[in-house]
Amino acid sequence: MLKVAVVDGQGGGIGKVVTERLRKEFGENLEIFAFGTNALATSAMLRAGANEGATGENAIVQNMAAMDIIVGTIGVVVAHSMLGELTPAMAEAVGRSKARKLLLPINRCGITVIGAGTEPLPHLIDALLAQIKESWRD
Repeated sequence: MLKVAVVDGQGGGIGKVVTERLRKEFGENLEIFAFGTNALATSAMLRAGANEGATGENAIVQNMAAMDIIVGTIGVVVAHSMLGELTPAMAEAVGRSKARKLLLPINRCGITVIGAGTEPLPHLIDALLAQIKESWRD
C-alpha cells in the first residue's frame, strides 16, 4: 500500500484539506501519515482522516525515508519556514528522502516559484490528486 506523508505546520489547515481530499479520493487504499511541526497541525490532519500522526522534528526526521510520497507546501524543504517551525533537520529529512515530493507552490514563506501561477488551493489539490494517481501506476 502506498505510504503518503502529509507535512504541515502552524494550524494544519492546508494539511487538513489535503488529507480530507486524499481520503475522499482514495478511500482506504492509501496509508496517510500526518506529520505536524506542532500538535495542533497533527491533530487537524488526524481528524481529517490520516491513519497515523506524529509531531515534531524527531518524528519527521525518523519517518520521511519510509514514505513513498511526501506532500506539503514548498516550505517543507526550506529551513526556518512556517514562521520558523520547520527546522533545518526537518527540511533535510524531506529533501534526503527517496520519496516522491509533491509540493504545493503556496507563496507564504517568501518563496515565489516562477511559472507556477497563483491557482487557488482547491485547484492545486486537484493537480496533486492527479499526480498521486500517476504514481500509483508507476
